[in-house]
Amino acid sequence: MRRIVFVSMAVTVCLTAALAITVTAARRAASPVPDLPTGKVQLMSAGALAFGPDGVLFVGDSIGGSVVAIDTGDRKAAASAAKINVQGIDEKIAALVGVTPDQIIINDMKVNPISKNVYLSASRGRGPEAMPLLLRVDATGKITTLSLDNAKHTSVSLVDAPESTPSAKQNPRMQTITNMNYIKGNLVVAGLSNEEWSSALRSIPYPFEEANKGATLQIWHSSHGRFETQSPVRTFVPYTISGQPYILAAYTCTPLVKIPVSQLQPGAQIKGVEIADLGAGNQPLDMVPYKKDGHDYILIANSARGVMKLKADNLASYPAIESPTVTDVAGVPYDTMTTLQNVQHLTQLDDSNALIITGQPKGTTGPTSLQTIALP
Repeated sequence: MRRIVFVSMAVTVCLTAALAITVTAARRAASPVPDLPTGKVQLMSAGALAFGPDGVLFVGDSIGGSVVAIDTGDRKAAASAAKINVQGIDEKIAALVGVTPDQIIINDMKVNPISKNVYLSASRGRGPEAMPLLLRVDATGKITTLSLDNAKHTSVSLVDAPESTPSAKQNPRMQTITNMNYIKGNLVVAGLSNEEWSSALRSIPYPFEEANKGATLQIWHSSHGRFETQSPVRTFVPYTISGQPYILAAYTCTPLVKIPVSQLQPGAQIKGVEIADLGAGNQPLDMVPYKKDGHDYILIANSARGVMKLKADNLASYPAIESPTVTDVAGVPYDTMTTLQNVQHLTQLDDSNALIITGQPKGTTGPTSLQTIALP
């Protein structure tokens, strides 16, 4: 009998310990926001943006060769996304920071998935000496600056950032970070590196500790008729194809390439597979994947070829493009949205709507505007 009592007591102790562990884990899960140190955010530039968990905003600093994670504290869930429209947003930002509108350059735009507030990175002034700005636009269209003087934040340096070469036609340092996305616990950072294959994708675990060297990329560029390793990814999105996670990446002139997420290992050399050629003489700006009427689409804003609506059903069915294209367009089909003109930035607002920033036709001047559009 005493032996049986002993076992029962042991089981009770184990169950109590297990319950304590479960309760402790539950308590930790209820407070997932990392306790970031408070202080002045050191930014030399503010470019690509991405949102992580709990209102954390990632800011790419190409000149500084680093990424900063800022706790915005913006965690009040929006009942629904408001349709935000701000005419002359560059003029309003200029008035807010005390310069003329021609001294404001908006570099990127992202929506906080919790609050649905809009965040912008911008430059006050032009050239490498420009002052970085971060701004928030709320549901009413009110614009405020995000203070960098006393913010909760952390940062990570990119060990493979390229050296600055101001005399180059395009200084590689300015393209250290071209685009970012937070994917299942990792911040994926596209841009240039100091490796022989300089086009890189870096997968950095968050919370930050350190960043290893990125994976470097080779692609077949069909409109150029050659393999390339020096051109950076301009914009990308995570995408599932045949049940497997991929990166869909768009490059200048304009190949669309798929890259398995499983291959994003430090120092790996990866050969991306081109599945579409969207035309030469063009730079992709932003991509938004979405569903509508039971079909998959990807909306791509471009510098010279307008906004494209790719038909993304069954992307696995499109074979690799491995030879020069004759017609300048091949692979995944698309339609051009002729109603969307002079789009400079594009990001998703919710399942049905996107936000765009529009400027003036090339060679003309005038205000820049932020507006909500229905996903076509």
